[in-house]
Amino acid sequence: MRHVFILCAVAAASPGMSETSPSFDCAKAESSSETLICENAELSRLDIRVAARYAAAVETIERMDSGVSDAKQNLLAMQRGWIKGRDECWKVEDPIGCIRDAYLRREGELVAEWLLEEPTNVVFWTCDGNPANEVVTYFFDTEAPSVRFERGDSIDMGQIVRTASGSKYEGSFGRSIWIKGDEATYTEPDPNGQSYTCARAE
Repeated sequence: MRHVFILCAVAAASPGMSETSPSFDCAKAESSSETLICENAELSRLDIRVAARYAAAVETIERMDSGVSDAKQNLLAMQRGWIKGRDECWKVEDPIGCIRDAYLRREGELVAEWLLEEPTNVVFWTCDGNPANEVVTYFFDTEAPSVRFERGDSIDMGQIVRTASGSKYEGSFGRSIWIKGDEATYTEPDPNGQSYTCARAE
């Protein structure tokens, strides 16, 4: 898709580009979402920001010792999928809000997956009293606060969600961690969906 490949080149964007112009050519907008982005300064700025995050992720991959080609292909596939999802925002009552949320979520995912920023905090959790049952969370101060989950060999990214108390982050396929002080409830992704009571490791 044209938009995806433009993202790779955003770091070299023309100095003459308006600061509210998105990373793609508005004269060639391919969806109603792209048209809205071109008409909205905030969405245009978010598009530029996510494009820069994508470019930074590509640069990070290129510095890897191995697996560069596969990692690039996976990143591209994920970006294509995300763009497809963003372009579905025309179906909802508030498409501008939907597009904004999509950009903030994608920024958090890219930052957390590729460690594009230093985490504000890293917490090790011991679950169900078993030190071998450990979850590690990396927190990032993106505009929509984000988290990186590590458990065994699995890595996932999540975003903060509203809750009555504590801080809850939701990842993929039902994965979540709900933090209240030095304790948390960690839930595995579906279809397992098992929950654990976890404590902050000393």
